[in-house]
Amino acid sequence: MLSSFHFRHFKPITQYIISLGLVMLITSLCFIASDYIGYRIVALVLLVVVSLLSLLFDMIPVISAATLSALIWNFFFIPPLFTFHISNAEDLLMFLLYFVIALVHAVLSANIKRAEEKIREKEEQARTLMLYDSLLNSLSHELRTPLAAIISAVDVLKENQDKLSTESHEELLQQIDTAAMRLNRQVENLLNMSRLESGQLALHLDWCDVNELIHNVLQKLETTGHSTQFKHNDELPLFLVDSGLLQQAIYNIVHNAVLYTPPKSVIEIETTQTKKGLKITISDNGEGLSPEALAKVFDKFYRANQSKTGGSGLGLSIVKGFIEAHHGSIDVVQNSKGGLQFTIQIPSPVMSVAYEQN
Repeated sequence: MLSSFHFRHFKPITQYIISLGLVMLITSLCFIASDYIGYRIVALVLLVVVSLLSLLFDMIPVISAATLSALIWNFFFIPPLFTFHISNAEDLLMFLLYFVIALVHAVLSANIKRAEEKIREKEEQARTLMLYDSLLNSLSHELRTPLAAIISAVDVLKENQDKLSTESHEELLQQIDTAAMRLNRQVENLLNMSRLESGQLALHLDWCDVNELIHNVLQKLETTGHSTQFKHNDELPLFLVDSGLLQQAIYNIVHNAVLYTPPKSVIEIETTQTKKGLKITISDNGEGLSPEALAKVFDKFYRANQSKTGGSGLGLSIVKGFIEAHHGSIDVVQNSKGGLQFTIQIPSPVMSVAYEQN
């Protein structure tokens, strides 16, 4: 973990400066204390320094530091001092061993770090494959179920068109409409996630009446068995946002609340203007989530254990992507009523409604 942190944050030139500078600093301290420690102790100290550097930096800066430490040790500490000549065979052997050990340690540490990096990449690939398998398994249900409902309803209409009552005819059409909307929602989620991951999501900013936008969301949703409470905020100005993306984000949150809260649950939506822009709060009084599930709620393909069968686990990750595309933020906490509370904050210029009407 420590080595990967430094690999991400230090450029090669910085690694050279730190490595060589540390070796020179330690040798300076050792030279000052040379009357109290022997040159063999200095070799051990420098080996420790090189070992620590090999854990933090790339191989070439570490080899450079190891070479410099060996030459400095020879010049300043091995008798005769201030010369690269070594008169004692034992000291010459020690110098060669020091040089070899320092280089080998640097090379081995670099190889170990590369091996660890490959292992992490393989683990990440395996995790990604598992996520996609989970997605495909979920989609096989989410796509097949509405398709089967549509095909079944159409077959009944074809074969019994003259025998069906008006009520039965309307009921079958309603089943087709519901299944088609469910199918369309899954396809939209996949397309939106593809746009987010490819970086092709472009904002189409325009002045938006957020009150009207939320009313449109509630009209599109089937909230049978739930109570949705939204108070029109007459003091709310117009905000410069992508109304399509914001509407989809709010829709996904409220739709999730409808799906995963018990019947007769209350879903509350509140809009306010802040110093930076727009704030939208969406809360429910459902059962909520565990702290572990709450921390992963925006992860791609994540579905809590208590979630209903099916679902792709993309809805809230798409919400997060859409809000962040506005340079905004979204948070979720357990609210005092037992359910969840989502808070969306989007920095945006504002315009008074009266000015727009004029």
